[in-house]
Amino acid sequence: MKPTFPNLQGHQVLVIGDVMLDSFYHGKANRISPEAPVPVVNVERVEDLPGGAANVAMNIASLGANCKISGITGQDTAADTLEQRLNSVGVKCAFHRAQNRDTIIKRRVISNQQQLLRMDFEKLFEEQEWQALKPIAEPLLTESKILVLSDYNKGTLTDPQYWINLAKQHDVPILVDPKGTDFEKYRGADLITPNMTEFEAVVGKVTSEADLIDKAQQLIKQLDIKAILVTRSENGMSLIRQDQAAFHLPAIAKEVSDVTGAGDTVISTLAAVLAAGESIETAVTLANVAASIVVSKLGTATVSEPELKVEYQRHQGDNNTDHSIGGVVTVEQLKLAVQQAKNRGEKVVFTNGCFDILHAGHVSYLAQARAQGDRLVLAINSDESVTKLKGQGRPINSVDRRLAVLAGLSSIDWVTSFEGDTPEALLEQVQPDILVKGGDYDKKGVVGWEIVEGYGGEVRVMGLVENCSTTAIVEKINKDKVS
Repeated sequence: MKPTFPNLQGHQVLVIGDVMLDSFYHGKANRISPEAPVPVVNVERVEDLPGGAANVAMNIASLGANCKISGITGQDTAADTLEQRLNSVGVKCAFHRAQNRDTIIKRRVISNQQQLLRMDFEKLFEEQEWQALKPIAEPLLTESKILVLSDYNKGTLTDPQYWINLAKQHDVPILVDPKGTDFEKYRGADLITPNMTEFEAVVGKVTSEADLIDKAQQLIKQLDIKAILVTRSENGMSLIRQDQAAFHLPAIAKEVSDVTGAGDTVISTLAAVLAAGESIETAVTLANVAASIVVSKLGTATVSEPELKVEYQRHQGDNNTDHSIGGVVTVEQLKLAVQQAKNRGEKVVFTNGCFDILHAGHVSYLAQARAQGDRLVLAINSDESVTKLKGQGRPINSVDRRLAVLAGLSSIDWVTSFEGDTPEALLEQVQPDILVKGGDYDKKGVVGWEIVEGYGGEVRVMGLVENCSTTAIVEKINKDKVS
């Protein structure tokens, strides 16, 4: 049964953290300055958007939840702009406007959809300033279902333990977007969300999926926290909890325009979904979808509830009862995903090929393959392997492009690539329930059949669509060029 989209409306979330104003200067750069070898941008538009913890609040409100935010600003027009923008989407602000201090501002120059320059105007807040925040933020905690600590290391969260302990007294779950290498200050939180760089800065270099899980488990025990969600860019997200199987989601293939604020979107979605009473798996799944949306936008952006709902439902297959999302995965990620599917009693189907130029025959075949079980794994040949099999000039499309296109097919749950001429090594690692191959030969003509039947799997041969092949398409193109 397809998971339903949760009702995010009206649930109260409190954000405490470093607020800032993101200013974007948009214009065209058509010449180089005569004063220095730098582009001259003719500014046509200036856009001021809430950034840092304020962007977290904007995202929460955009998803339909009620949000209050507390942080430190100056007594200046930037603080006024921040408050106006936040209030306009329903976020209630409880700022400490510090005397003789300026609101943190980050200014970016944008031309042709590219960021050319960023200028930061900031000075760390001191103890008396965050101490002054306590009586402002404390009354808000009792009204909230989730507390988000958005730490940008600007001084607002000098002592996260104060807020963590206070939240625990009121049985309010704590989510932390961490910063720096001292994660000890987040001890006792329910969930922390470091990216891979931040995670490795604390635990050391991660060498494999198993190493990631092991290091995360150790950190969980060390810090007495319930879970860690490691965001891993093109490698998706991994949720690790104590004494539970890791929950991994591959990245959703999207054209990346700007990663600004992607981490804010992740923790915002987690907060809104958890405040609605949904499971952590559902929250992580929706956060993964939200991240794929926001990185396709330029600048500090938010994800709306309707956008998230449409994209979420688009990526949910009929058999996705575990909230997992299909996409491009590494071999180690695939092994984890397949094992999770098997644990649920699902039949995993495996097929392979070059899939250089996707055509109707491929689409029909893959739909037939998916119908043989509950999940479909597609493994494609590397570029080197395709060249060896098909000759010079092939592949037409590189492996990255082939993976991206194939990941968009609803029939495919996971797609990966393999080195070498055959997928035998991959079959030994993944051990699908059913190996499918198209052709007019018997099962003993299928590469890897001995491996699959050796561990108790099944091999099936299916017909192909006639007069439909990549080679024929390439030959026709070349013939038309000549004529």
